[in-house]
Amino acid sequence: MPLSMNKDVFITCAVTGSGGTQDRSPHVPRSPAQIAESAIAAAKAGAAIVHCHVRDPDTGVPSRKLEYYREVTQRIRDADVDVVLNLTAGMGGDIVFGPTENPMPPIEGTDMIGASARVQHVAECLPEICTLDCGTMNFAEADYVMTNTPGMLTAMGSMMTALGVKPEIEAFDTGHLWYAKQLVSDGVLDSPALVQLCMGVPWGAPDDLNTFMAMVNNVPDDWTFSAFGLGRNQMAYVAAAVLAGGNVRVGLEDNLWLGKGELAQNWQLVERAGSIIENMGARVIGPGEVREKLGLVKRAPKA
Repeated sequence: MPLSMNKDVFITCAVTGSGGTQDRSPHVPRSPAQIAESAIAAAKAGAAIVHCHVRDPDTGVPSRKLEYYREVTQRIRDADVDVVLNLTAGMGGDIVFGPTENPMPPIEGTDMIGASARVQHVAECLPEICTLDCGTMNFAEADYVMTNTPGMLTAMGSMMTALGVKPEIEAFDTGHLWYAKQLVSDGVLDSPALVQLCMGVPWGAPDDLNTFMAMVNNVPDDWTFSAFGLGRNQMAYVAAAVLAGGNVRVGLEDNLWLGKGELAQNWQLVERAGSIIENMGARVIGPGEVREKLGLVKRAPKA
């Protein structure tokens, strides 16, 4: 397939994530205030979208507490910079199995809740975008499985669509794109859809360029896609995504380093991504253009 470079590129900053990175860098934000502050700094550096998880302020452990989401949302909306808010809906589908000879019942770390509970913070905070992890996969750790069954995805996707919040389909492998197209065909998700291609996450799609282009080639022509690579390949995927016709994601959720031995802050990763995009001859677009492009409506949360 001939490449068609994207000339008008938006940057998403994934601010903190749900991984165990809180003790690996002092720049990984923990409290709602720190998460919002880091998101606002990223927006000022050129991020049109900020993607937010929340964490326990004291331990940094990933959390699902509604009050943390409310605080992050309000702080970002009250800021002196405009940005599109993207909240995760990926929590609450985690199974950690026991030893291989005795896997059941699931052990500590398992967090399984219903579809309504997984979307509750989305319904209350009403971000413009929320994520929808579009498949089940072995996820990095030995006996941890990220579960998103077809029934769960249908239920969650229907709720997001009814709320008027645009799902960002997180695709960790080609089968996830296959099912995302089925969700659109079934009327669960609206078309054109928004997709994030997640490269290099063990054990999903590896971050080689052949696999990346296979993912790109499975995205319908009228959909909008963005992409990221983990760790040292984060900036390489900025260039690859733009060249392949997409948009980019950077941030401390996916990579802690600005360079060898130099821990990054979110705004620095956004700034570097912007430089790469502009040096390729493309333009970094802001939140207003993103809303127009994706059909987003900025709303206040429920009172």
